Amino acid sequence: MSNLKMKEAALIYLDRSGGLQKFIDDCKYYNDSKQSYAVYRFNILINPSDIVELDAELGNHILHEPLKAAQVFQSVCFTAVKTLSLIGQLQTETQINIVLKLTHLPPLRSYSLDLCEFPLDYASQRFYMMQGIVIAMTTVTKYTQGARFLCSDEACPLSKGFQYIRVHVPGATESATVRNDFLCDLCSSSLQEDRKFRVLGDKQIVEIITAKAFHAFQGYSNNQPFRFQSLTIFLRDESVSKMNIGNEYKIIGIPTCVKTSQTAVCIEANSIISCNPKVPSGISDNFRYLLSLTSSSCWKFTAILANIFASQIVPPGTYNLLKLCLLMSLVQTSDRNKELKDCLDILIITSDTLLVDRLLNFSINLVPRGIRHPVSTEIFPTLSRNKYGTGAVSIQAGSALLAKGGICFIGDLASHKKDKLEQLQSVVESRSITVYIPGKKFGDDVNQQMTFPVQCSFWSFVDMDSSSRKNMQKTNTLIGQMDCSLIPANLLEAFGLLINCNESSPCHPLLSTVQHTLKKAIDPEGQLYVASKKFTTDDFEKLLAFAKNLNVEFSLEAERMIHGYYLASRRIRTDSVSGSKLSSSALKYLVSLAEAHARLNLRNKVLKEDALIAVLLFETSLTLKYGATVFCVAPNAVFPFELYDEEYLEQRDIYLIQCQQQLQQFIATYGPGTAIFTSDE
Repeated sequence: MSNLKMKEAALIYLDRSGGLQKFIDDCKYYNDSKQSYAVYRFNILINPSDIVELDAELGNHILHEPLKAAQVFQSVCFTAVKTLSLIGQLQTETQINIVLKLTHLPPLRSYSLDLCEFPLDYASQRFYMMQGIVIAMTTVTKYTQGARFLCSDEACPLSKGFQYIRVHVPGATESATVRNDFLCDLCSSSLQEDRKFRVLGDKQIVEIITAKAFHAFQGYSNNQPFRFQSLTIFLRDESVSKMNIGNEYKIIGIPTCVKTSQTAVCIEANSIISCNPKVPSGISDNFRYLLSLTSSSCWKFTAILANIFASQIVPPGTYNLLKLCLLMSLVQTSDRNKELKDCLDILIITSDTLLVDRLLNFSINLVPRGIRHPVSTEIFPTLSRNKYGTGAVSIQAGSALLAKGGICFIGDLASHKKDKLEQLQSVVESRSITVYIPGKKFGDDVNQQMTFPVQCSFWSFVDMDSSSRKNMQKTNTLIGQMDCSLIPANLLEAFGLLINCNESSPCHPLLSTVQHTLKKAIDPEGQLYVASKKFTTDDFEKLLAFAKNLNVEFSLEAERMIHGYYLASRRIRTDSVSGSKLSSSALKYLVSLAEAHARLNLRNKVLKEDALIAVLLFETSLTLKYGATVFCVAPNAVFPFELYDEEYLEQRDIYLIQCQQQLQQFIATYGPGTAIFTSDE
């Protein structure tokens, strides 16, 4: 009686939810098909909340005994097919394969599978929700959805018909569905598969890790030892290719135990939900107050941010140019599973490699996807054999794909080999990486290739005091040009920003830094400055999280200034021998820099003041690469004075206004519409 009641509830739910009509439409497809099927597969969408309200017992079955619940729906659907004559070829109930697709699970702890907790429950065969980031995936292969078997004894009545049907169930291996040692229940003769009725489906295997495990990629330990392990997810049929490397997902599935060379816990995926983190509601009160105090200027707020940023690593007032660029790169990141178009790559030339390394490592910890690339691993995807023996190739993400929407800090360029630097240059230029899969090597007949978008900003530095550099000094550099002979020319062009970070402060390059280092050695956890107490690391995290989610648009003045500078600069940096020194991505970087400065100011509109900062930073970078031109920008143009107090901020504003007038004069002289331009230009 209980089973009959659940069947009635299942039929009522199908009717109310629209599932019955969808089932009828699917049956029509099978009935109209000229192909003969041993197994008819149906997906039924289940809302657990609605089911529990309708019938608690059926809801309990679905949540805790999904295989038995599927049999209830199987019986209901078979009765519907026979009553309504929906599929003429269908003979037995076992030919119907029901897959229950859940929309969600109850938001209770008992339904969550935390990848950091041990042991994992893989024996109960029920649904759990887990969340993780994809770090590897295989190519798509085939598996057996269902198969028809017949008794080998022709005299046996079960040598015909569809009495012996085997279908895949969650956690089952291929050999559990199809093998040659099955026996007839009636005469004990061996069963043989009727291969022309085998039904194949698509299968893909992905590996995920919890977001907490990203601490391992951020150079962060907190003096606490920890370990993490990836979890394997099996995707089948309509779930195949719905997950992308680097994205974060919620997965509803059934844990199972798979035995390979060693026992491993895997998840048979049922439903996949893309994760979109919540947008932060605001910033700290201290930053809000600082923003109101500096509201009369478009430059003061970001100047103070750069001045006090990372005071745990370097003293306030040092490395201001670098810190401003890092903050601007950080606000161009994204927490969402969407395309990141406005990357800001930074290459630093420095003799203070230790401090710069610490500063960059501190900065990547302020965003969820800040990755410090381990030298022992690969930056870009690599191939390996799938450990589950499915014949598929496993593609391991690499640091760049894991840093999707964030920052990939690759350390010293000198630590990477020539071929890796060439690959890096290609990726920075195209923002994609193509993985070639040789078929012969991995047991396939044809070669394959897969292309992945690379949606992160790259940070790196070069040690200007390295011994190899001292032995190959160039003497014919132009005014303002840095000796960048250690960096491949094409890679140098590919990076949007080149920063010369050679001294801590214009006046006291070493003293304040040495004092800071000694004090931190004595008291590592101590807050040495008032700024560290008023504006904490958490405050900066909230500020960046809020700023990077702002939607910004260009004002007409800012747009004209960016385009005018780009065309004028392109004109004066073009010669008949080597062509233009401005790459095709120069305009994109200028736009990204201006947007970043507006976001850092917590504004929705890009003003001409933001465009000026973008131009000064970009022109400084061009000067380091190729030397100065008619539009001559000082190396310290963005921070011409040390920011001691309000008076110095006022002086900086006056200086930047003068730079703005100089830029407008440059555009008026060399920009579009002037006599120096030909009609074609």
